[in-house]
Amino acid sequence: VQLVESGGGLVQPGGSLRLSCAVPETIFSINAMGWYRQAPGKQRELVARITSRGRTNYADSVKGRFTISRDNAKNTVNLQMNSLKPEDTAVYYCNVEAFLDDYWGQGTQVTVSS
Repeated sequence: VQLVESGGGLVQPGGSLRLSCAVPETIFSINAMGWYRQAPGKQRELVARITSRGRTNYADSVKGRFTISRDNAKNTVNLQMNSLKPEDTAVYYCNVEAFLDDYWGQGTQVTVSS
């Protein structure tokens, strides 16, 4: 089972990007969905997470700039990223926490540079 991410790319500081992750309908009993990122030489870190009840939490570094949402009709989880900074540069990974397993996407590169 593969999660498919889209929406990464190159953007100037202060710009915006929207990441989207398509979640297969074969994954059931989902507890939460989220976005993680990993910059070169650093550990993977949680960026944002949304539970099945809609509760969200964010890394301190992105609070007020990033918004996570889920579209139940399209079975996607999205990450709206505004006011991007060079330090947001990383590979972003979609994650689904299900009852029996965790699932990951292949990652999408986000580069913030002038």
